[in-house]
Amino acid sequence: MVMWVFGYGSLVWNPGFYYDEKVLGFIKGYKRVFDLACIDHRGTPEHPARTCTLEKDEEAICWGTAFCVRGGPEEERLAMEYLERRECEYDLKTCVDFYKEDDPLKPAVTGVMVFTSTPDKISNKYYLGPAPLEDMARQIATANGPCGNNRDYLFLLEKAMHDIGHEEDYVIELANEVRKVLAESSTKKVSPVKESRASRVANKSKSNVPTAHQILAHQPEAVATTI
Repeated sequence: MVMWVFGYGSLVWNPGFYYDEKVLGFIKGYKRVFDLACIDHRGTPEHPARTCTLEKDEEAICWGTAFCVRGGPEEERLAMEYLERRECEYDLKTCVDFYKEDDPLKPAVTGVMVFTSTPDKISNKYYLGPAPLEDMARQIATANGPCGNNRDYLFLLEKAMHDIGHEEDYVIELANEVRKVLAESSTKKVSPVKESRASRVANKSKSNVPTAHQILAHQPEAVATTI
């Protein structure tokens, strides 16, 4: 038996299971969106992360990586058990055609499995739905979970798409908006120190005792960092 799985989120850079072959390509009729909640990896039930799912769009294509498991029933079972634990927020498994760049008209593989989600907030508790870019960025910038923070998930996806030669405007735009949120947050944190410094410098002649702002002046200010 042969099992093919299409990865379009963290599976692109971190599959985490044994596979025999990895192929770069795309699927048709779907676009990548950050509309799915993650409450056990990069978020919590109180502050869910936003992670990728697929939304149907007849005009769209979605680049990613297809993984093939050929080892037999046991290897396929192990891979599926791992994927179902990892992708537990996805309530659907969809079969799609997978295309390679050198032949975009003829499927390279048919019947490729991809984890997707029902786009309905009532029947699917993990579906967040769309939101304004600024709101999504604030959520992604601040969500954290046992496996890391939400922003790194986005930044790593951005890098992975760059590395495979298929950057995505939507991912880049969202990542840049998250960086903007982080930069604004960093500015707010350091601004009280700057105000205190200005106030104390004005009274420098009143005391020869080094003040806290004079000590802090020799320390690097906090800046936002990304991966």
